[in-house]
Amino acid sequence: MKESRDGTKSDRAARSSSVGSLPLILDIDDFKGDFSFDALFGNLVNELLPSFQEEETDSLEGHGSLGGNDALPNGHMRVPSDMAKSAQGGVSTPLFPEVDALLSLFKDSCKELVDLRQQVDGKLYNLKREVSVQDSKHRKTLSELEKGVDGLFDSFARLDSRISSVGQTAAKIGDHLQSADSQRETASQTIELIKYLVEFNGRSGDLMELSPLFSDDSRVAEAAAVAQKLRAFAEEDIGRQGIAVSSVVGNATASRGLEVAVANLQDYCNELENRLLARFDAASQRRELSTMAECAKILSQFNRGTSAMQHYVATRPMFIDVEVMNADTRLVLGDQGSQASPNNVARGLSSFYKEITDTVRKEAATIMAVFPSPNDVMSILVQRVLEQRVTALLDKLLLKPSLVNIPPVEQGGLLVYLRMLAVAYEKTQELARELRAVGCGDLDVEGLTESLFLGHKDEYPEHEQASLRQLYQAKMEELRAENQQQIDSTGSIGRSKGAAIASSQQQISVTVVTEFVRWNEEAISRCTLFSPQQPATHASNVRAVFTCVLDQVGQYITEGLERAREGLNEAAALRERFVLGTSVSRRVAAAAASAAEAAAAAGESSFRSFMVAVQRCASSVAIVQQYFANSISRLLLPVDGAHAASCEEMATAMSSAEAAAYKGLQQCIETVMAEVERLLSAEQKATDYRSPDDGIAPDHRPTNACTRVVAYLSRVLESAFTALEGLNKQAFLTELGNRLHKGLLNHWQKFTFNPSGGLRLKRDITEYGEFVRSFNAPTVDEKFELLGIMANVFIVAPESLSTLFEGTPSIRKDAQRFIQLREDYKSAKLASRLSSLWAGSS
Repeated sequence: MKESRDGTKSDRAARSSSVGSLPLILDIDDFKGDFSFDALFGNLVNELLPSFQEEETDSLEGHGSLGGNDALPNGHMRVPSDMAKSAQGGVSTPLFPEVDALLSLFKDSCKELVDLRQQVDGKLYNLKREVSVQDSKHRKTLSELEKGVDGLFDSFARLDSRISSVGQTAAKIGDHLQSADSQRETASQTIELIKYLVEFNGRSGDLMELSPLFSDDSRVAEAAAVAQKLRAFAEEDIGRQGIAVSSVVGNATASRGLEVAVANLQDYCNELENRLLARFDAASQRRELSTMAECAKILSQFNRGTSAMQHYVATRPMFIDVEVMNADTRLVLGDQGSQASPNNVARGLSSFYKEITDTVRKEAATIMAVFPSPNDVMSILVQRVLEQRVTALLDKLLLKPSLVNIPPVEQGGLLVYLRMLAVAYEKTQELARELRAVGCGDLDVEGLTESLFLGHKDEYPEHEQASLRQLYQAKMEELRAENQQQIDSTGSIGRSKGAAIASSQQQISVTVVTEFVRWNEEAISRCTLFSPQQPATHASNVRAVFTCVLDQVGQYITEGLERAREGLNEAAALRERFVLGTSVSRRVAAAAASAAEAAAAAGESSFRSFMVAVQRCASSVAIVQQYFANSISRLLLPVDGAHAASCEEMATAMSSAEAAAYKGLQQCIETVMAEVERLLSAEQKATDYRSPDDGIAPDHRPTNACTRVVAYLSRVLESAFTALEGLNKQAFLTELGNRLHKGLLNHWQKFTFNPSGGLRLKRDITEYGEFVRSFNAPTVDEKFELLGIMANVFIVAPESLSTLFEGTPSIRKDAQRFIQLREDYKSAKLASRLSSLWAGSS
């Protein structure tokens, strides 16, 4: 700041007149750039303060005891006492003598600041006026420039329009020149063609006088193009003249003349085409692809090259070599006279079709390099492969059997044919996809492949159903033969025992039913293979095939249940055979009792066999239902009504088995009740319920007959508890419980009861009731509870009988019969005593 002031002393001297005689302190330059008030202030006072600062520094060094707290609030320093004393005799000096100079400096600086502000304001005013003037001039200049630019743009637009007009004119002139040149060229070519046409319009068959063009081998392509043009023109002229009026003599003459040319041109084209094909064959033998491509390009002018394409495909070794065809047969079918299996055929077809794909892929490389239209050639090649090579093999492989004379199972039956058909169809479809990937042009290779099997697919559903029937018949014959062999191996045995063994040997087999379902699954997979894109046809075939397994399982389990029922019938016949009258000898009675025991054993065995049959029947039906839900149902849903119809067919097919099972269960109940009645008749004694009054304590154990019956029921019904489920089990046990209740009532009607016998009867009823509680049949439990109440009629005194039925009036009718069985019924005159009770109940 000081240096800048020194540099501008002359300027300050010039301005000193405006502020008096004082020198200038501030300058306008002091406020330019990075202005700092601290720096400005320091530069103003540094000229006055340095001497004071040096004295103050010396004073502080001489009196080190003075601290920072000796400064007074007014800016002066405290004076030590000794210094004050030394100064008492003289005049005191101010501590900061430069204050006056600084005040004067600050006042002068303020005046100069006001002067500087006025100068700056003046300059700003002058600058504003100059800027306003310059802005007016600038706006005027811009306006003039805009007018000039607009004029320039108009000039450019006129120039562009002119250029465009000149360009269009030049383009028209060029088009006219090009058209003229084209017309000139066409006229020249026409003259040349007319000259050639005149040559061909000579004598018929005379091709010796033709221009060199048509005999020069190096110009074959040009000759072919010219010949085709001449031929097209001549044929068009003949066709046009053929529909004209025949009276025009000139036209008729021209037509006859062009017919000669057409004949000669046809002969020449045929000769040229044969020559090119010969050259093409020679080049093909030498694998000269460039020559082949040249010939193919020229031949493409003859009928779009169809003859060359067909000739090339027909000369491939795989179509003309007999050994190749024989090798195909050996690869797929094996040696002559051997029976080919579907697995071997599948492997053979895979190898055969892989060889075809590789061969076609190699040919495709040659075709792409040679022919101008390779897709057309590939289409012809693939079509020839499928129609000749593949068809020839399929004809040998798939010999459709007759449904009238079905081949025997020993030779594979219909199943071998169906498996072969499925393998061939699947592998051929894979071949079609491979050929499509290699390239076959516009050929519908999938449709062509499908057509190869139309003759087999038309009667496929009938063959599939016939095959399933054949397999079922063969399986039934096998099972009968095995059963007969087992019967024969047992030797000579008794009739009843033999019947039981035969019945046990012919039980329903869940394994056999599973085999039926497995056959059907395989058939369904073939249905899906042959009609994947035809929902209606697919659903129809699936439904027909599924109906077969319904018929097979229904017939098989029905026959199995009927065989099991035969054992129950034979046991019933044995029981009836040994029913004896009352007056027989002891020896006859003993023999009859022994025979009855044997009949009872046969009945128990047949009961168990039938329960096993019912259990396996239920398992078989569950397998079919599960198969339908998992595999068949989803295939039928796309067609309205198909699913519901199959469900109805399934119910119908199983109805015969349900009827047989119902009849058999009824027979089982008859068998059980017959044995219960036999046990009760043989084991129950009159003294069981009328023990003598000999003072001995009454026996509270159940009677021997009750024990035997309960033990028999527990033993024989164990198989029923295992075999039956759900509602079938509940219905069977409820019916058996009701029959047992009725049988016991009828049985007890044969005895007379005293009070101790009544207690014994009540104990028997409790035993029976506890057993039937395992039936989980509430109605049966209720009946046996009521029996226990009725047994009280034998225990209470005669005068208390009327009070027994006050809470249970429903049992009065049965109770009336029980009361008549009391030992004291007549002696106590209970009939007259209770007559009023019976009258009220009626």
